[in-house]
Amino acid sequence: MLIANSATPAKDLKELIASLKSKADKVTIGTAGPGSPSHLTAVYFQNTLGARFQLVPYRGTPQVVQDVIAGQVDLVFEQASSALPQVRAGRVKTYGVTAKVRLASAPEISTIDESGLPGFYASIWFGLWAPKDTPKAAIAKLNSAVVEALADPAVRTRLAGLGADIPPREQQTPEALGAFQKAEIEKWWPLIKAAGIKAE
Repeated sequence: MLIANSATPAKDLKELIASLKSKADKVTIGTAGPGSPSHLTAVYFQNTLGARFQLVPYRGTPQVVQDVIAGQVDLVFEQASSALPQVRAGRVKTYGVTAKVRLASAPEISTIDESGLPGFYASIWFGLWAPKDTPKAAIAKLNSAVVEALADPAVRTRLAGLGADIPPREQQTPEALGAFQKAEIEKWWPLIKAAGIKAE
């Protein structure tokens, strides 16, 4: 989710982008540090807009969000699970979610794509991995346990409350996770290499 200080004058993403481009060298985007999802998304945002902003590394996004609220930093790309409560409390303004579709937990918030930056997608996702030599029967048992847990109404309610979307059942397989991971590597690795990003 792209968030800004609640006093940011831009009414929507198109106005925000115009404002950012007009003063790019003065715009600050906080990140959770080199190689973090917020850093990669900020670089992706710069590349998409064809502008360069001041990327400000922190030790984590909770500190960035506090500085966005205080007006010390202009923007941050933050996980919906921690940004959504701040948006709903009116402490920050959001310009959209970076997912391909609106979040089930916040359908009133449009996507960045819908709001004026077509094709701009970035998501933080979680998977469960095991060593490559793990027997297929063990993988199947682990997968079955994960699928069962994700079908539990209490788990689903808790994850939805955190702003997380659960993949449809047909995507909850080792094969689907592998294909998704491969697609994400193909998208992000060239950007990481071109920007010379190294995790610290």
